Amino acid sequence: MLAPTMAFGANPRSRERSASEGDGVSSYHYPASGVAMANVTEMIFLLGLVLMVGLAAELLGRRTPLPRVTLLIIAGVAFGPSLTGWLVPAGTQWFNVVSQVALTMVGFLLGGHLTRRNLKRHGADVLALSIAVVALTAVLVFAATWLLSGDLGLSLLLGALATATAPAATTDVVLESGAKGPFTETLLGVVAVDDVWGVFTFSLVMAAVAVLDGGDGMTALTHGAWEIGGAVGLGVVLGIPAAFATGRISRGDPTLAEALGLVFLCLGAARWLEVSFLLAAVVMGAIVSNMARHHKRPFHAIEHIQWPFMLVFFLLAGAALELEALPAVGWLGAGYIVARVCGRLLGASAGARWRTLRAGTGPWMGMALLPQAGIAVGMALLAAQRFPERADVLLSVVLASTVVFEIAGPPLTRLALRRAGETA
Repeated sequence: MLAPTMAFGANPRSRERSASEGDGVSSYHYPASGVAMANVTEMIFLLGLVLMVGLAAELLGRRTPLPRVTLLIIAGVAFGPSLTGWLVPAGTQWFNVVSQVALTMVGFLLGGHLTRRNLKRHGADVLALSIAVVALTAVLVFAATWLLSGDLGLSLLLGALATATAPAATTDVVLESGAKGPFTETLLGVVAVDDVWGVFTFSLVMAAVAVLDGGDGMTALTHGAWEIGGAVGLGVVLGIPAAFATGRISRGDPTLAEALGLVFLCLGAARWLEVSFLLAAVVMGAIVSNMARHHKRPFHAIEHIQWPFMLVFFLLAGAALELEALPAVGWLGAGYIVARVCGRLLGASAGARWRTLRAGTGPWMGMALLPQAGIAVGMALLAAQRFPERADVLLSVVLASTVVFEIAGPPLTRLALRRAGETA
């Protein structure tokens, strides 16, 4: 996801402060560069703006049918280059890290739902639904885009990209609505494993397209295998000692410092190893939840500080959306969007028939899985680098569909939870 910076015109002078000013601290220097100080000022101002916008979204979300996720994304679009230009995506590394921290927290909390109890009750449902949704979504999007474009490789890539979901948006809608019950537990389980199938499918498709283009498909397969296998291994390596070591200080309840320490350690190691930090966090959360016998609340302290990170994530995600991409995609983009919606609805309905889910909940499950965000964009950027001759069309379709699914998806997720009768 692209991250923004802001320009105000402030240019603080280099300053020096000494211990004689009364704070008892030895003298230190601010950065000599006025530009560096301006960047710090801009980041601080932006954080304040984000938090205020978040409070407004929280208030409006309680009084309108739109969830706060959609309101924040709309605000990001309004502040972004597509409209006012107050937030300009510039790839600022600091904000990229904040976004990744937010997703790592989401993955950790999602993994916490994959307990033995939940897996025993809903594990088969999660597996059936996730496989059916991913398979039908990929097939229908591939067929529709191939019919419209005639490009076999492009259609294979779009079919694989369509399988990705938006775990952050889905999880936040669940938390905001206070939804609880078997439908909600199954939905969170599907979201937790859906992107695993998506990354696996995308890796296979990347290899297949490389072979079709006369290249070597082993590079894509090797990269995909490492991204998944390495993430699982990292989650296990971190999760096992964490399960036994945490919760010893505060009488069986892990402290916030422990939770944050594991989140940052997981993210840092995943970035260093170049594996999926989201999958590593899910695996780590699942292991801690299942192996920790001395506490029952694995890192729910994260929920108290997660929202400020999510504010930054969703607002900047909206700022990175390009409304100009919408009219550029034409029939191909429309076909992609319609086929993905049909794949979600039909796949969830088929998966529900395989299992003993409550009658009529299949289509609502598919509707709840419509949001699509940064993971799809990230995979699209990787595919664009690998196949530059398809980059323009590929990125236009994915970015345009992301605008649609990120704005319209969360309200439909909330509607699905309400129709399932599990909202507070």
